[in-house]
Amino acid sequence: MKSGLNFLIAAKRCEIAELQQLSLTSALVNVTGRLIHGLQRERGLSNLFLASQGEQFAGPRCEQVAECEKLDAELRACFDTLDTEPARMGNGARLFSRIAYVLQGLDALPGLRERIHARGWSPRRTTDAYVRLIAGLLGVVFEAADSATDPEVSRQLVAMFNFMQAKEFAGQERATGAGLFAAGRAHFAEQQRLLHLIESQERCLQVFNEFAGAQATALDADGRAAPNLAELERLRRILCTAPDGGTLDAQLSQTWFDCCSRRMDRMKAVEDGLAGELVQVCQHKVAAATADLSRYEALDAAATRETDALSFFQEAPPTPVATTVGAGMPGLPTPAQGYGLHLERSILELVQEQARRLQAMGDELETVRASLNERKVIERPKGLLMAHRHLSEEEAHKTMRQMAMNQNRRLIEVAEGVLAMAEVLPARRP
Repeated sequence: MKSGLNFLIAAKRCEIAELQQLSLTSALVNVTGRLIHGLQRERGLSNLFLASQGEQFAGPRCEQVAECEKLDAELRACFDTLDTEPARMGNGARLFSRIAYVLQGLDALPGLRERIHARGWSPRRTTDAYVRLIAGLLGVVFEAADSATDPEVSRQLVAMFNFMQAKEFAGQERATGAGLFAAGRAHFAEQQRLLHLIESQERCLQVFNEFAGAQATALDADGRAAPNLAELERLRRILCTAPDGGTLDAQLSQTWFDCCSRRMDRMKAVEDGLAGELVQVCQHKVAAATADLSRYEALDAAATRETDALSFFQEAPPTPVATTVGAGMPGLPTPAQGYGLHLERSILELVQEQARRLQAMGDELETVRASLNERKVIERPKGLLMAHRHLSEEEAHKTMRQMAMNQNRRLIEVAEGVLAMAEVLPARRP
């Protein structure tokens, strides 16, 4: 019959398997982040190339495409290491669906690049195509964060996801501003888009600061210090305050791109630090869990030896033996049904320790996941507003924020209210 210690050992082995899976997921997040960074730069250079009518940035763009192709291959290799057995991953359906979408987008990327090279697409359409692909990649990171069963790992993944999302908004800002400067003319809709992207960056960075460690937040704060952002703020004012249709200095396109790139490179340094911490945490937890397993197995072995020793004195001798020693031989232990007192206390302490640890982990994990669940809730009503009011994503989000301000409610409360009204909304016209 299996003992409580046997099941503790089984639980610890499951924990190690989950942590090892998290280590693979952390490596996947790391590679995904590097590809996102490369595609963000490729997107900006493509916008400059198209807005300049193909007269500039062709060389740097080709070099960046080659770099992204290498990262693409690395990510595909990382996908191949994932365990696709249904029983092995708690949210495998969502994660694998995201990966399938991403692979489809990566397969279509060469065709997009050919259209850009032939100048067949506008900067806006090109930006939107890259945004969709990068959003899919960020979705993989989101599902990785949502699948984490360890609260410390989950916390770091949530911080990393929100920071990567902020960096993506910064990348969209770089591409949008580059297109405006290179075209030499202000456009009201694009200016509004810039303002929305700036606000979105700050929103994501607030969540990042809630979940990230002190070292990462300090590094980000250094990158956002006034001297580093002074030039960016000056260029932002030029872009956002120019009258609709007004002239912009096309020579500033390179200045803008370089300024935004320096900021994104600083953000990438923070992201790399987060990725490194994540790998270290996973390695440390696997090592600690493995040490615990060795301790449990040593106790189990000791219990087995003690049980074997006791059972020896309960067995009848193989053949009758003449002896002068009576049945009550002094010094021999009496038969026992369980482990020795010392072992029983040790196992009880392990069970209690495991119960306390799992309770604490569950409470913290629930707190961390609240941020991810809030994001899920907000995305659904935003899609409803886009469909039924024919709004852009920026307009839908702005509408929800305005509703929250007018009603003096949190954004999540407004989102839940919109969802509650979904059934009475008129059907969308084809």
